[in-house]
Amino acid sequence: MTGLTEIKHEAWRYMNRIQSGQNENALSSFAYDDTFCEAVGVLESDPIVHTWVHQPTIVLGTQDTRLQDVFFAKEHLEKAGYTIIVRNSGGLAVMLDSGVLNISLIFKDQKSLSIDPTYELMFNLIHQMYSDAPYPIEAKEIVGSYCPGNYDLSMQGKKFAGISQRRLRNGTAVQIYLAITGSGSERATTIQQFYSLAEQTSSEKTMTIDPSTMASLSELYGQPLTVQDGENRLINTFDMLGKTLQPKEISGDEQQRLTKRLKMVYERNDKILYKS
Repeated sequence: MTGLTEIKHEAWRYMNRIQSGQNENALSSFAYDDTFCEAVGVLESDPIVHTWVHQPTIVLGTQDTRLQDVFFAKEHLEKAGYTIIVRNSGGLAVMLDSGVLNISLIFKDQKSLSIDPTYELMFNLIHQMYSDAPYPIEAKEIVGSYCPGNYDLSMQGKKFAGISQRRLRNGTAVQIYLAITGSGSERATTIQQFYSLAEQTSSEKTMTIDPSTMASLSELYGQPLTVQDGENRLINTFDMLGKTLQPKEISGDEQQRLTKRLKMVYERNDKILYKS
């Protein structure tokens, strides 16, 4: 079973942006992850755990930006109070808000952790964090969910998390969003609305969302859970595995790289979403 023991470091840097991220555009978190990939891959940093939360945001994949009426959909949802961005990696649209905890594990590339074992590493971490889950946690594609993939995490056929990964400058970032509070079906309905608007004049529909396929962990547990509880479970699981999480500010070199990465992600986003 692929787990954190594959990463030989006992000490991990803990970059907690759960509070600060809520005052920033979600593009910043993708820039941080790219910077952290460089930190572990080029600057020889210890591996990094990066946690982040943002206010209501719809994160589009590159494929979504090619939909015929994407700009109409963007304007409509912005008027409804959502921030719309394009991430710098693949996949399809996902939803972020204050009830969604994002966790990135960032470490130097190594042969034992090719693409699938890297997904397994994150799956097993979540499995341990939520070892008291009322139903088995499964990793399989949930048809009808938004941004479906082989490593959708679900209970009873209802998806509560999705895993992605990005590789850059000898570093790997495996990322997960965990819908902890709120309504999974309401989030899915918002994404369903995006696709309905973005494809309203298209003869072919690329995405069919079934809101009933998604839920939050609070809904699945049948009791209120919190983002803070998710963070506590993360810290306790690392401790149980003999790994320490050490809060550490970014270095001067990392800050310079972050400044460049922020410029890159914003320029790319604006070029795609604000072209005439």
